[in-house]
Amino acid sequence: MDLAFHKILKQDISTILPMIQKLMNNQLEDKVLGQRFSEMFDQNYECWGVHFEGKIIGVFGLWFMTRHYAGKSCEPDHVYIDDKYRGRGIGKEVFSWIYEYARNKGCETSELNSYVSNYPSHKFYLNEGYEIWAHHFVKKL
Repeated sequence: MDLAFHKILKQDISTILPMIQKLMNNQLEDKVLGQRFSEMFDQNYECWGVHFEGKIIGVFGLWFMTRHYAGKSCEPDHVYIDDKYRGRGIGKEVFSWIYEYARNKGCETSELNSYVSNYPSHKFYLNEGYEIWAHHFVKKL
């Protein structure tokens, strides 16, 4: 497929919130989600749209940081491809683009989180060569 990747700017975040809401099963109000994304743009975060034939069909975020155990790292976040476009190899193309982009930014590793119940993503990430090193814990304060 002939995909294009375009950076989503902070002021345009509302264009991708519906896709994020689908990924999250509408767990948050749009206002809260929008506020959080607005803050993320100031914290080593980039947002990218996946475009096919001039239409946005997916979205993903990238976090950049240095980890003591992994070196300079790129963390793909909230990776979402519209249901109508799944099963066409788009995920592999997206991650291939991410790896090249991260290498060009000096990253040594990529790591990510996946919802425990998102079994299709687990299979995909394992096939991409990711290894399960830990559990991700969250505590509400």
